[in-house]
Amino acid sequence: MNARRRPTDFHLPSFTSEGVLPIGDYEFTLGELLQSPLVLGFDDCSPTWDIAWRRRLVMNLSVLVHHLWPLGITEIFIDGSFVEDKDHPNDIDGYFECGLQQLADGVLEESLNRLDPHKSWTWDPARRQSIPGISKKQLPMWCQYRVELFPHYGQPSGIRDQYGNLLDFPAAFRLSRTGIPKGIIKIVPES
Repeated sequence: MNARRRPTDFHLPSFTSEGVLPIGDYEFTLGELLQSPLVLGFDDCSPTWDIAWRRRLVMNLSVLVHHLWPLGITEIFIDGSFVEDKDHPNDIDGYFECGLQQLADGVLEESLNRLDPHKSWTWDPARRQSIPGISKKQLPMWCQYRVELFPHYGQPSGIRDQYGNLLDFPAAFRLSRTGIPKGIIKIVPES
């Protein structure tokens, strides 16, 4: 079992030559994430690395994570262009683990929206909105926070591998858009 790494001895490896994190699950508290190279940049990052935008994304993620934790949801993972070598990522994508019943009976969505003044917690495709300049319609969560966190209860993600097989959330979120295996960030509470 791995011991929890503290900020003083934590090292996040640089991006691979493909521009992704090396394979692995990297644990961060929200405070550690704000101080990490994913926000502040690695030593060799571009001079156009957008620290202010990345910081804003983490602050928005923090709002959503603080909705999940009171409901007992602690398995929260993020990736997307935020954890890639991209100066100005579009957003933060991720998933959290929950029970099927929590999701199916609507209690989870209702409980989350009681905590969110914007009532942005939904995964209903009919609630997707058109955004000027963006080709794909987005969920209310993305429109408000530029973060999308999807529930995972063991179902396929809707994403297929290079052979056409449906991937579950853990597998899908550990592949780049081009199918390269990559690392992912697990958000953990402050100890």
